[in-house]
Amino acid sequence: MQELKNKKILIVDDEKELLNMLSDILYKNGFYNVYTTPDCKTAIETAQHQSISLYLLDVNLPDGDGFSLLETLRKISTAPAIFLTARGEGNDRIKGLGLGADDYIIKPFLADELILRVNAVLKRVYGISETKSVFTLSGMTVNLETASVVKGKKETTLTAKEYILIKKLWENKNKIVTNDALCMAAWGEDYYGYENTLMVHIRRLRQKIETEPSAPKHLITVKGLGYKLVIENE
Repeated sequence: MQELKNKKILIVDDEKELLNMLSDILYKNGFYNVYTTPDCKTAIETAQHQSISLYLLDVNLPDGDGFSLLETLRKISTAPAIFLTARGEGNDRIKGLGLGADDYIIKPFLADELILRVNAVLKRVYGISETKSVFTLSGMTVNLETASVVKGKKETTLTAKEYILIKKLWENKNKIVTNDALCMAAWGEDYYGYENTLMVHIRRLRQKIETEPSAPKHLITVKGLGYKLVIENE
């Protein structure tokens, strides 16, 4: 589930207060890669420079409408789209869905409804990895389903970035995962310049999964290349 929340979402609406409200709702529910634009022009520019995974589009926009915007976006992106609009007419809904929109939400709507719809579309389009979700490291249990590490009776929660990194390493256990691959997983295509930040997250991750973080047995540095998650008896 956490990997889906790392997807980039673009909201297009000309109401500044609504943009802020929608961003806050998504952020509070774990979606931290949210972009906002007030019109078609900047929406297209953002889509050209970012790997957007989901579009939330208003129908009424100052320089066009959500329907024509979606048609343009479809030329540069296959990401799913949800229409957010005050229009409730059946013809608008049919037109939007006919253009390839994945859902249609009528304003006003509850925050919980928005999150349910967003999660449903992301799950349907991108799915969830079937990778084994629980494994042990020197007596500690790492649970990818709950993003936590359990040692004895103590449970420690992983941050979003820590979760992404440990999951990537677990999927390639006992193999070298390059710095670039880890940065790409955690920060997407705009990962350049995050190498030092990666080191910080790795250090914090070791504090949670290693018995002796300063002398790691599992999360090993491969100098000049990246890192390796060493799993015994594998």
